[in-house]
Amino acid sequence: MKSKEINKLSIDELKNKVNSLKKDLFNFRFRKINGQLDDTAKVSIIKKDIAKLLTKINNKNWNDKKNIKRQSN
Repeated sequence: MKSKEINKLSIDELKNKVNSLKKDLFNFRFRKINGQLDDTAKVSIIKKDIAKLLTKINNKNWNDKKNIKRQSN
């Protein structure tokens, strides 16, 4: 996933995307073990996409908390 695509998504959409990618990763792992997966690089790409999305979620949450503290001061 491109970072431009990630920046456009809301936190709820990011969480839904993480859940769907985790399900895909689970399925890819089984297919890889059974020898049914042709492109084994997809497993690492999905892992990286999940990491990008989780990082973006954490950054958005941290920025929201930071903005709330600024407003209360």
